[in-house]
Amino acid sequence: MKLITEFSVFNLTKALALKSNLSAEGKTPEEIQENLATTYKLEGDKLKFFVNALDVASQNQTALKRVFVATLTEGETQPAKAVQIEEHFYVPEFIAPPKPVAAASVGKGGPKGGGRGGPGGKGGDKVKTSPWGMSPEELAAKKGKAKPS
Repeated sequence: MKLITEFSVFNLTKALALKSNLSAEGKTPEEIQENLATTYKLEGDKLKFFVNALDVASQNQTALKRVFVATLTEGETQPAKAVQIEEHFYVPEFIAPPKPVAAASVGKGGPKGGGRGGPGGKGGDKVKTSPWGMSPEELAAKKGKAKPS
């Protein structure tokens, strides 16, 4: 898919309000398009894309983020909710709903605390017996040389 341009929801909602006001006054579609062109400083293809994007935005106003104007290359499928007008596709993008937070994961390291994988320590399943390191007996047992008592 090749992206041509995009229009944000802010400009689209303002333009929809302006379009509805002008149509309520009895303006013709050509006059409305001319007014949109002068208000948003658009001309040519960009104006045509904007007017078509307004139609797509009016159909999808809830949770709309922006409208993309794109063309598809050979072999690509049409995106969901895309509207084809002439050879271009107008794809509305929506704001994703927030994901629910899992109640079990309270802090950074989970419900037990300690951000590095263990219960407050730096290692995974290693548990220290002394905060000052290993005792001389533990060092000797680790080296394989048991100290005679």
